[in-house]
Amino acid sequence: MSWTDFYRRRDALDAVLATAAADPAAPPTFDRDVFATEDELLLALHYRWMQQLTGRLGVALGADDDRVEIVTRTWRALAAEQPVLRAVLDERPTPAEAVEREQRMLALTAGLADLSEPAEEITRVGRAFTRLVRGAPTGAVVPGRHRRLAKSA
Repeated sequence: MSWTDFYRRRDALDAVLATAAADPAAPPTFDRDVFATEDELLLALHYRWMQQLTGRLGVALGADDDRVEIVTRTWRALAAEQPVLRAVLDERPTPAEAVEREQRMLALTAGLADLSEPAEEITRVGRAFTRLVRGAPTGAVVPGRHRRLAKSA
C-alpha cells in the first residue's frame, strides 16, 4: 500500500465516522473505490479499534496491577474516548473472525486463558469476559473472583 492509499483509506474511515456521529445505527455511506464492501469497511474500522486497544494495553500492562482490571479499564477508557467508532462496530455485524480475534486477545491479555488451550476455548472465555467488560458498571470486576466467573461462563 502506498502512502497515497494509506491516506485515502484513513480519510475514508474518518468520513464514515464523521457521518456516523449523527446516527451510528444508520447504514454507513462510504467510498466504494476505497472499500469494495461494507465488510471490508467494517474490518478496517475494527482494525483501527484493535490498533488503539493493543497499543494502550501494551503501555498499561507495565504496571503490576491485576491484568483483568487493566484490560477492563483500558477497554472502557478507549470506548469512552472513541464512542462513535465503538457504536458503529456495535451496530453493524462486524465479520466474526475479527470479533473472535479480539475476544481471544482480551482473554489472553487478561490472563484468563493460555495459548496452550484450544482456540475455541480461548474464544469462549474471551466472549464471556467481553460481555462482563461491556455490561458491568465501572469497578464491578472484583479481583480474585473474575477467574472463577470467566472459566465457568
